[in-house]
Amino acid sequence: MTIDAQAYGVTIRRDTFEGEILFEARVREFPDLVTYGDSHDEAYALMVDAIETTAEAFAETGRTVPPVHQVPEEFSGRVTLRLPKTLHRALAMAADAEGVSLNQHLVNVLSYFSGYCAAPLGSVAQGEWPGAPQAQPPADRRRSL
Repeated sequence: MTIDAQAYGVTIRRDTFEGEILFEARVREFPDLVTYGDSHDEAYALMVDAIETTAEAFAETGRTVPPVHQVPEEFSGRVTLRLPKTLHRALAMAADAEGVSLNQHLVNVLSYFSGYCAAPLGSVAQGEWPGAPQAQPPADRRRSL
């Protein structure tokens, strides 16, 4: 079976692991597959190789290779959200204090949080946002299924 490993959406982030700055590569379709490299390109190349190797192992054992995740082409931009009344009140009061609509305040909060998660190393202090993901050091630099 031949797959196009480069068609998978590889996510790469730079962080400190065991005191060393490395690039960590992950792919949504293979959540247990992680590679580490000294550069962005190396982490990507290792992940492409890991996907190909994993696909070969899957084929040998009769397992199905996960298909490439397809991102929906269109989003409406509309989300219906139910909140506890106390949270609704707190958010509305914060929006009022900022002089913006509740909708704009929610967009600002969500944008901030999304930006934090994707921020480059050192741009925001680790753990500044409650519940922020913490780096997990790898047992070794390359791990596969």
